[in-house]
Amino acid sequence: MHRYPISEGERIVAVTEKPIRIPGPDHPITVEPSASRIVVSVAGRMIADTQEALILREAKYPAVQYIPRKDVDMSLLERTQHATYCPYKGECAYYSIPIGGDKSVNAVWSYEAPYESVSRIKNYVAFYPDRVDEIKVAG
Repeated sequence: MHRYPISEGERIVAVTEKPIRIPGPDHPITVEPSASRIVVSVAGRMIADTQEALILREAKYPAVQYIPRKDVDMSLLERTQHATYCPYKGECAYYSIPIGGDKSVNAVWSYEAPYESVSRIKNYVAFYPDRVDEIKVAG
């Protein structure tokens, strides 16, 4: 990261330029449709149910199921202040599932303005398997 000072009136403000990386042979990323039905539940409630998930495979990381927001009960999620950055995907926002208690804090993440190489995951969310009760993959 590079820091460049910007003059703002009489104050000097440091601006951080975040690196952007393009997937390639050294760090491959693929996004493809899932043939499975995915159901996510917490505290006995179905949080998500879809047959339109996308599977994101990134380098050596485990594959991640991204679920369309339209198939998630977003009323059960609460946006948090937690945020992260991935140089391949962009800024990441997080949501908790209050009915899941402490276990479900920041259980859900979303790239709301993903970089072009993974633009298909816009309007999708993913769930941490250890922060929900079940992610059922059928089919």
